[in-house]
Amino acid sequence: MDKQHRLLSMRLFLKQAEVEVVLNRVVLSWREIQRNTKHDSDISCPVDTTVSQVVQVSEIVSVQKTEEGHLQSSRRKSSAKQPSQLFTNAFTVSYVRRAGKHQWRCSDVVFLCPDQSTCEQWVKAISNQITLLTNRPKRLLVYINPIGGKKQGKWIYDQKVAPLFHKACVSTDVIVTERANHAKEHLQTEADLDKYDGLVCVGGDGMFSEIVHGLVTRTQNDNKVDLNDPGAELARPSLRIGIIPAGSTDCICFSTVGTNDPVTSALHIIVGDSQPMDVCSVHHNNSFLRFSLSLLGYGFYGDVLSDSERRRWLGPARYDLAGVKTFLNHNYYEGTVSFLPAEDDVSSPRDKLQCRSGCRVCQHMSAVTKTTAKDRRDGWKVINGKFMAVNAACMSCACPRSPKGLSPAAHLADGTVDLILVRKCSRIDFFRHLLRHTNKDDQFDHVFVEVHRVKKFDFQPRNSETVSLEDLSEKSTFTPVCPGPCTCNCGSAHSSWTCDGEILPHIAIQVSVQCQLVHLFARGIEETQEQQQFVFEDL
Repeated sequence: MDKQHRLLSMRLFLKQAEVEVVLNRVVLSWREIQRNTKHDSDISCPVDTTVSQVVQVSEIVSVQKTEEGHLQSSRRKSSAKQPSQLFTNAFTVSYVRRAGKHQWRCSDVVFLCPDQSTCEQWVKAISNQITLLTNRPKRLLVYINPIGGKKQGKWIYDQKVAPLFHKACVSTDVIVTERANHAKEHLQTEADLDKYDGLVCVGGDGMFSEIVHGLVTRTQNDNKVDLNDPGAELARPSLRIGIIPAGSTDCICFSTVGTNDPVTSALHIIVGDSQPMDVCSVHHNNSFLRFSLSLLGYGFYGDVLSDSERRRWLGPARYDLAGVKTFLNHNYYEGTVSFLPAEDDVSSPRDKLQCRSGCRVCQHMSAVTKTTAKDRRDGWKVINGKFMAVNAACMSCACPRSPKGLSPAAHLADGTVDLILVRKCSRIDFFRHLLRHTNKDDQFDHVFVEVHRVKKFDFQPRNSETVSLEDLSEKSTFTPVCPGPCTCNCGSAHSSWTCDGEILPHIAIQVSVQCQLVHLFARGIEETQEQQQFVFEDL
């Protein structure tokens, strides 16, 4: 970048090396100045180097004058007298460093200055540039689930997140939840949201879902939007939500950041990243049931959750046990799926284009004029069948156990959901399908599996009469493995819908995608971890 765009440029010391430090409105950079000594005349002259260390101003966490004690401690580590020993003032820049596998770390660099005035000049100049970043939160409302996952939510926040917020001068109000739906109820009725720049969820997917329900419901109430109207255009909340992963799976955090790492998530919050995210609204007739943020599942996944709820005392192991039992039962269910397909020329669930930071598909959708809320029935498709599973993925649903997720090409903010239909098949075929969720093979490459990218869909079980949660609880949806030739359930029984880990009270549902309804403190999964090195001549 041309020199006239430089805000500051000066030679300082970094440890024992002389460096040239440059600040402009976009980056802070420094390069070491090497010296060649001519032995015959004992003349030392500086030699320019071409490689520079560069930090984006937008990824600087903080800058402050270095404490004298820290400065003396670093000097004692070096016994040799160096020119830098004459520099008695210093400032520390804390910044984001990419550590690989999508993880971020907060690193410090200490620059030694010749006098106090120079030090203060640098601190003020960098601070002024940080102040211009209006997307950064200054005050946050934090909800901590102390019993989710491994029950380490409070410890994770106190030890890993709070110190970073303090360093970045982010003030917080912290609420440790005491019961289920505590955060949801507080957001709906008590929280003074005008005081905050964002919300932070410390917990798992269930805690995040609770906060989204509270915030979105509060927003609709404030805007007098009827949630029970399936065709209503929902108002978007103004506050972003940050997720500090402290649950069992943390699927939403993994799918939006690429890792389940509390420090990484805290840094995304500090730098003020913003990632829009679709939300599915689920209705039964004209009654709102719930929002779906990641996965709606009927059949296999519904049965797994229903069975696991009876064994909560087992902890996370209950999911493995329920999964094995459900697989052996090998039930299928009859029903009708109606759906409104998305435009074919935008993207496809079978393509190789995955949703990443700066996704063009999602950006395209934000610029497209919205269709009217009350779509006509023209273009809807209907499928009747016997299904092992009916799944709707709002995102890839990736997690450490399934790195590519249920639908690897699903997008976070394109206004669609991937509808996955797994028809009746043999146990071995269904096992092959499940196995592909854990590897890189195409899980849709089976004759009994089909996937559609849709804007809306309805599901109706074979029996037209209403089936409620109470009806399902009175009977078991599982039957013993058939000893005779018939290896499947006859299909007359009903399964149940799991919505982000919660059982829905009805089976006949209508689902609509609310495009980019909420925003997260995230930027999507970065495609590559670029090294923070650039050619200095280009600055």
